[in-house]
Amino acid sequence: MVFRIEVTPQDIMASRFAISPLIVTKHALWILSGRREAGEWRAWAGRMREPYGRLLLAHPGLGPMVALFRERDYNADFPAPPPTGVNTPVEAELAVVRATPVARAHAEITRNLEGMPRLPDPVRDVLFSPDVVRLFAEALTAVWQEIVSPAWPRFHAILERDVVQRAGRLATYGWAAALDDLNPRVRWRPDGVIEVLSRDADETYRLDGRGLLFVPTVFPTGIGSYLETDWPYAISYPARGTGIPPETPDGLAGLIGRTRSRLLLELATPATTTQLVPLLELSLGTVGGHIAALRKAGLVTGSRTGRGVLYHRTALGDSLVSPSGLRP
Repeated sequence: MVFRIEVTPQDIMASRFAISPLIVTKHALWILSGRREAGEWRAWAGRMREPYGRLLLAHPGLGPMVALFRERDYNADFPAPPPTGVNTPVEAELAVVRATPVARAHAEITRNLEGMPRLPDPVRDVLFSPDVVRLFAEALTAVWQEIVSPAWPRFHAILERDVVQRAGRLATYGWAAALDDLNPRVRWRPDGVIEVLSRDADETYRLDGRGLLFVPTVFPTGIGSYLETDWPYAISYPARGTGIPPETPDGLAGLIGRTRSRLLLELATPATTTQLVPLLELSLGTVGGHIAALRKAGLVTGSRTGRGVLYHRTALGDSLVSPSGLRP
């Protein structure tokens, strides 16, 4: 089955991309709870499982919140609502969670539980308690502070470069280009419809000029949707460029150096020098120097985007990082 989102030319102008620390925090819980494979974040998840276990014991709302997670079906929206801006601070997002009326939280939880095996009574007691909103907000705050926040500079750089590239494609080339490689479950129909494969939904939604909010995440959690009247219509999706290997191939490193090799690998997705700084854990000046050397060698080129320059590999740079390009 599929759900469909009908769009108009006006929706391109109204659509936007946003970065949500809280949605990333919720997706981190999908990984740490074992509901999703960690993929390229396996090493990070391994380091974070001990603090996650401590937080489960310390925060009575965390376990029941995770118990609600289910694949390709409705998940309660209020623990991680869509953001209101491009870079909404996590404190502002948590304030929205805390302001959720308890009646609405209980209604979303009831819908979430439909079709699921009955949860243990102690878990249900938390889910339907008058304190559930507070307990969820406290758990999310702790997970953000102890688990996600330390890695946020790298996470944010990955998300920002995806937003810059994909938003530019939407504005310049339209929906088909923006949705290309978003996710295998998503496709664009030339008659102005976005189709998303779903387990049991078979509905049609109309944007009517309001646009669609795209929210990337660093974790491999598939496609998430917010299609309720209480929220802006939004889709969350895994950002490009999260699978760059931490170690560079020896052959390439021997040719141009390990740091420049890593920089070329990171530029599988175009990025600015500012975005590359947290990805490479180097100073702005050092990154700029390496970029200049790679440009001089014809491996990297740049194009101005607003006030910055977006760098990407040339065909020669692509050939160096491809397996065939490394063969003697």
